[in-house]
Amino acid sequence: MTKTTKETRRKNNSRTRFVHAGRRPSDQYGFVNTPVYRGSTVLFESAEAFQSLDQPYTYGTKGTPTTRALEEAWSEIAGAELSVATSSGLAAIALALMTAAKAGDHVLAADSAYQPTRIFCDGVLKRFGVETEYYDPRIGAGISGLIRQNTSAVVAESPGSLSMEIQDVPAIAKAAAERGVCVILDNTWATPLFFPAHEHGVDISVEAGTKYLSGHADLLMGLVSANKAWAKRLRATYDAFAMCPGGDDAYLALRGLRTMELRMREQQGAGLALAKWLEEREEVSRMLHPALPSHPDHALWNRDFRGAAGLFSVILKPTPKEAVSAFLNRLELFGIGYSWGGYESLVIPFDCSRSRTATEWKAEGPGLRFSVGLEDVADLQADLEAGFAAMKNAASSGR
Repeated sequence: MTKTTKETRRKNNSRTRFVHAGRRPSDQYGFVNTPVYRGSTVLFESAEAFQSLDQPYTYGTKGTPTTRALEEAWSEIAGAELSVATSSGLAAIALALMTAAKAGDHVLAADSAYQPTRIFCDGVLKRFGVETEYYDPRIGAGISGLIRQNTSAVVAESPGSLSMEIQDVPAIAKAAAERGVCVILDNTWATPLFFPAHEHGVDISVEAGTKYLSGHADLLMGLVSANKAWAKRLRATYDAFAMCPGGDDAYLALRGLRTMELRMREQQGAGLALAKWLEEREEVSRMLHPALPSHPDHALWNRDFRGAAGLFSVILKPTPKEAVSAFLNRLELFGIGYSWGGYESLVIPFDCSRSRTATEWKAEGPGLRFSVGLEDVADLQADLEAGFAAMKNAASSGR
């Protein structure tokens, strides 16, 4: 067969690119998938080659054919100059921040940011002399009023993984670019499939491959992609930290990549169907799903996004904590657990008021976050029906 190239794949639809990006069977004796390379030491053919480092691979932390295949594939899909793989999503966020910030700098972070991101900023970055200020995720172009002389990065997350606010990333990127400030986006919810971050002005994009890239709840993986302006600095920081994943994890990520679009589109449809069903439930006060017209940021989502993930949140009508526990404990198909993007459906309770500092989180009742997997929607609805019945009984008996 004729080997595909980046140039020919640019003409293909995303579904085809997900299948072929990063693959070179001719380099692997014809095998379709890049195999697992496990190794630290790489031998050189000569003293001259050793002294000049004139060969593709020099040491395990600098890359292997497995990790290189993943990084090249992700760069192509993300429209990035360079991508690197890390051992977890949080490691990817830490790497992006350490790439952009230095002692004495000021960082702006969305108030809706992933909680571990806040912990890293308020702990590690603070210890290294970096100040983090949190901003209203709906600030848009108004971010320019918060940028200081020493601001080095704006950290966005759109939507927030619990509260689901959509940020005006193009407006934020434009304001930041005018002041020479790096824009970092946690794009885990949408991935490059549904939100091409670099096309919208993002300098460094972060994804937790643990979620949709893996798709099977058996992998920890992070990916950081950079545009041309930030690629060299990202690579230097990455090499200094040696945050590389193992060969087995890189292989699993590559395997998940090939079916990622199919799974995400299936979960998008199932998630929307379940969200619309929940929106009509008497127990539900409001839905937090940006693809629904009722969401306050739906117009922004409709303008900038190409699709919706299977992750959304619900604000219930006021009900006792014990009743919410009864609901969760009755569920059979929805597991109670962190993360999302796997084939199995998940749910967790949440309360954003515990972490907000720049904005006030107002919720009339308890919050629940759902991740819709690949089960049949009717079966998921039946499972939730049983949960709501248990919640009602618990609420009644508690009066």
